[in-house]
Amino acid sequence: MGKIILKNIKVYAYHGCLIEEGKIGSDYLVNLNIKANLKPSAISDKLSETVDYVHLNKIIKEEMAIRADLLETVAKRILDRIYSEIQLVKKATVQVSKINPPINGDVEMVTIEMSR
Repeated sequence: MGKIILKNIKVYAYHGCLIEEGKIGSDYLVNLNIKANLKPSAISDKLSETVDYVHLNKIIKEEMAIRADLLETVAKRILDRIYSEIQLVKKATVQVSKINPPINGDVEMVTIEMSR
């Protein structure tokens, strides 16, 4: 078993419950941690025998582009796509962070994390 980790994928998106968030948008960071059997690809040196992180990044960017009120909804959609499109994945954990959330306080970011 091994891990593939994508850290701090920067995305500009339009998530949130406030009308302004849907119009103005904000910056987000996404982190993804994948567990899969990486031994076959380590031996064969073939991309077809591993989890392609380019594919993972594509899923994240596409799902972040679809507006949602809740970050939980976006995280679930990312996990659903990963499991439906990439059979080698045994476990995935995704973190979606909103930078400078509008919550009446000096908060750097708010993060939700979901695993499957």
